[in-house]
Amino acid sequence: MRERPRFEGSPLPAAAVSLSVALVLFALLIVLVPRQERPWSSAIRDREGVLLGASAASDGQWRFPPRETLPGEFVSALLAFEDRRFYLHPGVDPVSLLRALLQNAKSRQVVSGGSTITMQTVRLMSGNPPRTVAEKVREAFLALVLEARYTKAEILSLYAANAPFGGNVVGLEAAAWRWFNRPPEGLTWAEAATLAVLPNQPALVHPGGDRTLLKEKRDRLLAALRRQGAIDGETYRLALQEDLPEKPWPLPRLAPHYLERLRSGKAGQTDTSIDRNLQIQVTALLERWSSRLALRGIKNAGALVVRTDTGDILAYVGNTGLAREDGGASDVDMVRARRSTGSLLKPFLYGAMLDAGLLLPRQLVVDIPTRIGSYRPENNVPVYRGAVRADQALSRSLNIPAVRELREYGIEPFLQFLKKSGFTTFNRSADEYGLPLILGGGECTMEEMVEAYRDLMNRGSGKATSSSPLSRGAAWLTLEALLKGTRPDEESLWESWASARNIAWKTGTSWGNRDAWAVGTTPLYTVGVWVGNATGEGRPELTSAGTSAPIMFEIFTKLGASGWPAEPEIELERVTVCSRSGCLAGPYCAETERALKPRDAPQGFPCPWCRPVSYTPDGKFRATAEDLDELWPGELPLVRNEFVLPPALEWWYVRHAPGYRKLPPWIPGHAGDSAAADVNILFPEAGAQLYLPVELDGSPGATIVQAVSREEGSVLYWDLDGEYLGETRGYHEMSLRPAKGPHVLTVTDERGRLVNRRFTVLSD
Repeated sequence: MRERPRFEGSPLPAAAVSLSVALVLFALLIVLVPRQERPWSSAIRDREGVLLGASAASDGQWRFPPRETLPGEFVSALLAFEDRRFYLHPGVDPVSLLRALLQNAKSRQVVSGGSTITMQTVRLMSGNPPRTVAEKVREAFLALVLEARYTKAEILSLYAANAPFGGNVVGLEAAAWRWFNRPPEGLTWAEAATLAVLPNQPALVHPGGDRTLLKEKRDRLLAALRRQGAIDGETYRLALQEDLPEKPWPLPRLAPHYLERLRSGKAGQTDTSIDRNLQIQVTALLERWSSRLALRGIKNAGALVVRTDTGDILAYVGNTGLAREDGGASDVDMVRARRSTGSLLKPFLYGAMLDAGLLLPRQLVVDIPTRIGSYRPENNVPVYRGAVRADQALSRSLNIPAVRELREYGIEPFLQFLKKSGFTTFNRSADEYGLPLILGGGECTMEEMVEAYRDLMNRGSGKATSSSPLSRGAAWLTLEALLKGTRPDEESLWESWASARNIAWKTGTSWGNRDAWAVGTTPLYTVGVWVGNATGEGRPELTSAGTSAPIMFEIFTKLGASGWPAEPEIELERVTVCSRSGCLAGPYCAETERALKPRDAPQGFPCPWCRPVSYTPDGKFRATAEDLDELWPGELPLVRNEFVLPPALEWWYVRHAPGYRKLPPWIPGHAGDSAAADVNILFPEAGAQLYLPVELDGSPGATIVQAVSREEGSVLYWDLDGEYLGETRGYHEMSLRPAKGPHVLTVTDERGRLVNRRFTVLSD
């Protein structure tokens, strides 16, 4: 006799069977639920969830993903029309099925299907298969599965997202915008009722459909809602008077370039931080400006507005002209396009030099015509000040000081600084960029530039989220220069306005007038504007002062007022500086004052331009003790500490600094060798490498050499490589045609004191 298994009679087999059944049911819930495999439209919504723009799905349908919530008016109308017992049945309503059978038997044709909303959802998600008895049974079974898997609210959302509303319009949201030009939440009761009855016969909405029948169905549904108490009498009477939609509206197109950017990543809905009203205002503003500028051959503009503290995008206008025939390459997204930076990098070099101890805000920097090797930068306007405060050189956007500062700081270190600041587009070598980098020799996107200025403000404000490599003190001093600095004449109109609104701002125009930039930042908002031609051609009229800057300030008028970051006292140090040069005070500085520097920055160098000067006892001439032995026996020189610029700087400086006191001439008979201090060659610079142009007739071109003398009316004698060239009086300039190769230029004054300058001509 066989021995019975030990577990016989135990509860294990029953538990295993129950588990198996549960697993099968779970598998049915997962596997049998219809899948939505049709493609979605790409859509973006504003910060309130309202549609900003959309593109049709890949199959040409307007079909949006399900919404988490539906407006109450539509839900009430839908249930009153399709499924009054929706919240009472488990997906299949026996009462409705029995009523449908009786109606169909009485009419001897199918007049009612008895389908619940859940069953209709199954059918819609299955692709509307042919109506058969077997299909009805399948739908009923899957409706039970669907109810077990989803909540009632989720089922309503699935139905609303998949129901047909005429033509290529699928889903409630697309229908609300296409037929009534508003979001579902804005639908009236009449509109909600129209959309509730439409999936039953979607062709009725078309101009060629039976619109009388559509109105009758809508009005019957409104009457039912009135009887149920969903709407009052006045609402009912007003709803009956509303017209049916005449034709489909275009869907919103408020941020087309942003939509295209986001849809390239994935289809479906994307919620954004865009402020709808601000987006509309900024778009209209740019289109107005762009239409006007297009008459002058400037066809495109773009703008980006972000929250400074969070980085949220509030307005994104990738380009203008999409609706204009003269819109140029309006489909190019200029927020992401790489363009020459113009002067927009200058604040970052300024801040980096503050932290490196190479600069102080009030320190005088050189601003004279300059050639470095074969490179000869020029200021935006042909005006040179000899020497100018560093913070004013930044706010005036002077090119010569910026180029000289970059040469001192180093191109490679600055490129590394830019990478740490978040820039990713400067990917060439330092040799390839060269010194023109600081004037727009590199390219960047508006997106990265706005982010960098936003980060600069956050660093200056002490926000922990800032990743700027600048110290907080250097960032704050940079922002102060951009807020309070003296502007070029063409920008002076906005100086007081920007200061009153607490905006740190910078403009930039690229070489060849191809790009006009303006970026401004406050503790609340950062705004970037680009104006130009997306195709790259320049226009003489394209300047920041006349295009991007006024647009930027007009955008700021639409934003809230902002405060200003407090002075970060713990991050700054007060040092004693020369009142005349702005450098750290040296032993010969007659006047000093206190100034700020980043606390951890090195001390830098003392003032190089204050020195003791000896005079005759009456102060009329410069003289040495040896001079006085013969002419003023027994007298000692009068010695004063003076602020004295080199002749090359002084020649330009006195034209813009009327308070500057030039040194008097040497006493007659002075024989000292002081030419190096009193005579200077302005151009060419030491070691310059020159390219000479070829004239139109093919003859060799010329170059202009310049010199200055501290003594007015002096005579200078010129020779090149030992060959006498001539003399000049007062204004010292000569035209030369040197051959290719190395040369030595010599300038001699009336006392026989001379200075030399070596340079090389690379081509003739």
